[in-house]
Amino acid sequence: MAEEIARAAPASALSFLSKMLAIAEMEVRKLRHDPTELVSRAVQPALWLLIFGQVMSHARAIDTGGLPYLDYLVPGILGQSVLFIAIFNGISVIWERDLGIVHKFLVSPAPRSALVLGKALGGGARALVQAVVVIVLGVLLGVHLRLAPAALAGVVVFIVLGAAVFSSFSLFIACIVKTRERFMGVGQVLTMPLFFASNAIYPTSLMPRWLQAIAHGNPLTYQIDALRVLLLRGDGGLPQLGLGLDFAVLALALAVMVAAAARIYPNIAR
Repeated sequence: MAEEIARAAPASALSFLSKMLAIAEMEVRKLRHDPTELVSRAVQPALWLLIFGQVMSHARAIDTGGLPYLDYLVPGILGQSVLFIAIFNGISVIWERDLGIVHKFLVSPAPRSALVLGKALGGGARALVQAVVVIVLGVLLGVHLRLAPAALAGVVVFIVLGAAVFSSFSLFIACIVKTRERFMGVGQVLTMPLFFASNAIYPTSLMPRWLQAIAHGNPLTYQIDALRVLLLRGDGGLPQLGLGLDFAVLALALAVMVAAAARIYPNIAR
């Protein structure tokens, strides 16, 4: 009996992985049908870096230690781009319900968690394209980025992980509100508090105590901290949370959100 269980476990894991990757691949294929989406989404981070970043660099209004403000800002805007892409990823499941695709997923043998995680990884792939835009802009603006293969590999891991967290959260919200209009309203309400209650554009040390507490419960803070550690050649003396803690918090957040979204996912079809 024990041998049968031992043989079945790898087969079950491979089956789960194949179903998850099939869903992720389907999400990535959507980009080929509408590549203009990527171009339009690149406008916002470009404006933050080219206008806000340049103005605040000259104003020297935010203390980032010995680190140039534009250097400090690039990982923050990279994290913001991931958030903004991922948080609206859930609207796709509302479209799929209207087209009858969700019902086909629900009667398939794929576990609900594989469906949710596949969609979350698809959101991560979308975010990677956005990351290339932000990093190229940073290089063109003279930001001193660490572009070693090991550092970039770590950046890929944390971008996909962070996007998966917010994509699964987005899917959870979509399953609750069930309409595109409500979802867009809720998404817009959530993005700005998540962005400003993080270390994206200023260190958490400059925040009041109550906002610092919120920032340290915000997964975006840990994603951006990891991106800064990996991308920047110096920290300007700013405190860092550490890659181990960043990864642990994001992985835990992903597990919680996937479990919650998988549990409520069938409700979207009702």
